[in-house]
Amino acid sequence: MKFFEHIGRYAKLMAETFTLPQRWRLLGRQYIKEIEKQGLQSLGITIIISVFIGSAITMQMVLNTENPLLPKYVTGLTTRETLLLEFSSTILCLILAGKVGSNIASEIGTMRITEQIDALQIMGVNAPNYLILPKILGFVTIIPCLVIFSMFFGLIGGYIMAYSGIISPAQYTMGIQYAFNPYYVTYSIIKSLIFAFIISSVSSYYGYYAYGGALEVGKASTNAVVNSSIIVLLFNVILTDLLLV
Repeated sequence: MKFFEHIGRYAKLMAETFTLPQRWRLLGRQYIKEIEKQGLQSLGITIIISVFIGSAITMQMVLNTENPLLPKYVTGLTTRETLLLEFSSTILCLILAGKVGSNIASEIGTMRITEQIDALQIMGVNAPNYLILPKILGFVTIIPCLVIFSMFFGLIGGYIMAYSGIISPAQYTMGIQYAFNPYYVTYSIIKSLIFAFIISSVSSYYGYYAYGGALEVGKASTNAVVNSSIIVLLFNVILTDLLLV
């Protein structure tokens, strides 16, 4: 029964969140701040992780496909497909769930236990709309950029690894160009948009209902990361079945 209680409270919170803002200019300012906080401040970790993952995938593919029957460009091809289909959308969003999701939950949770949200409601402000809507819109807006950067720098990481001598750069480049399907990029962006909404909304939900003290904020942050990650993985299977199969 608690599961259905969570579903109902989440639906009610989202209904209050997605209403017309009382002050559009204030929403615009908050929206820009959230893009910077959740997107631009996540760009560094996105690039670093993507470079290392691209390098690791390239290295592992070379070591595990040492077969004279397989062409050398298979390494670049497999690296590209892995990055486009799974890492730069699903795995990246799981990583950002830990960074962005915990930040959202702890920020809103702190406002709840310090009674700032209660003060907003007393003043007649729609607190979910004021606090949560800019966070959701900001993260959903910036996530396609992070996905594109992840794809690009992941392939760059594999290209750098090719210069170590395990595969020639020409063979790697041929692999990432061979039989390229542009729809895979679209597929990754569609997935990331849905994942971004899940992460930001679920994290906001747990932060918004974090009653108690500082300990409850920590629990809300943990629950936000764990549950949003599980839902992301569930929707990854559903979306793959709908968009690819």
